[in-house]
Amino acid sequence: MCLGIPGMIVEIREDEGLPMGTVDFGGARRDVCLAYVAEKARVGDYVIVHVGFAISMVDAEEAQRTFKLLEEMGELGILEGELP
Repeated sequence: MCLGIPGMIVEIREDEGLPMGTVDFGGARRDVCLAYVAEKARVGDYVIVHVGFAISMVDAEEAQRTFKLLEEMGELGILEGELP
């Protein structure tokens, strides 16, 4: 199953003409392409990330609910490189 995981943008930059960012997923940080949300996304915003792309924005409450659910399911390890 493929998941879109919420994360908070902690840095925004441009890399070879693409809007990129560092996104924090509850402690695990990953580089993410922000092309789909570049016009709206700012540092501190939450985005839904799927296969390295921020595909939409989400509010902080929804992001926290999703983190809690993933934690209950034991799936947060995938963010730290563990296999399910």
